[in-house]
Amino acid sequence: SPTSSTLRTRLPRRAAELLNSRTDHDYALVAAIPVGAGRLELDGVQMPGRLASCPADDDVSTVLGGVYAHAADLVLVAPGPQLTGDRLRRLGWGLHDGGVALSVLSELSGVAATRVRPVTAAGLTLLHIAPPLRGGPQAVVKNVLDRAGALFGLLALAPLLLAVALSVRLSSRGPVFHRQVRQGQHNRPFTMWKFRTMVPDAEHLKARLAAANEVDGPLFKMRSDPRVTPVGRMLRRTSIDELPQLVNVLLGHMSLVGPRPPLPEEASRYDEREHRRLTVKPGLTGLWQVSGRSDLSWQETVSLDLWYVDNWSVGADMGLLARTVRAVTDGRGAY
Repeated sequence: SPTSSTLRTRLPRRAAELLNSRTDHDYALVAAIPVGAGRLELDGVQMPGRLASCPADDDVSTVLGGVYAHAADLVLVAPGPQLTGDRLRRLGWGLHDGGVALSVLSELSGVAATRVRPVTAAGLTLLHIAPPLRGGPQAVVKNVLDRAGALFGLLALAPLLLAVALSVRLSSRGPVFHRQVRQGQHNRPFTMWKFRTMVPDAEHLKARLAAANEVDGPLFKMRSDPRVTPVGRMLRRTSIDELPQLVNVLLGHMSLVGPRPPLPEEASRYDEREHRRLTVKPGLTGLWQVSGRSDLSWQETVSLDLWYVDNWSVGADMGLLARTVRAVTDGRGAY
């Protein structure tokens, strides 16, 4: 398994930023060794050496010197025009002879390791990428668990749901439930249920608040939205307002885990990449829920949803449900 220090010979800026900005991995970038004369400036990252543009006798000694100087455990290599084929293989030999592990960065992104299978053919190393799950036994199990979980949840939470319904009804004018058309799997519309957390004319007031939107992309979010009622603010912080969507799960419109269902006007503004979020059923919870919710930028939300769309599994769903309990208890990003 990977350890806490990583050295690589050439690190594209995007990969460096991802490694340094995220904490959901076991790698820490401690130094970088560029290849060729090009500039490679990375904040807070030292560069103990540089490899020549062409293969040189000191390739291995330069990299090993950086490894030993920074007590690195792994060399992470990004292949490129100046570091391919025989040069990369010889560097690997030297590192392995020196007892240092080597990892090669792939151009693939957003692919779970469980979908990748390395094979060897004609001396080449190939990476077979399994297609995302769209049917089969896991999809059947997911559907059964969704319906059973929703039914159990509605029965077990019936006293709580009744108490919340009464508090919403008695605390402010308007209906108990807020029904809203959302776009589901394959962009099919359905009516989503929530406990009402805003004043009755909230949709009409939204246009006046457009300039106060605090998120990018097609979403509308305000940390202190004046349309939210006092009871609604508490329900949103605990996500209890979302519980009526168990009915949507029971009816097959939604899943327990998946991307959040967008409004029609939001979905109409999706580009090709964003539209891929609608490939699977929307969920009551998902990666966005356990990763910051409304604190996330739009692009961060899309990236998390696309990861889920391509890499979901029943086991991963169970893990996300468990993490959701912790996220709801913490309340971070809920407004």
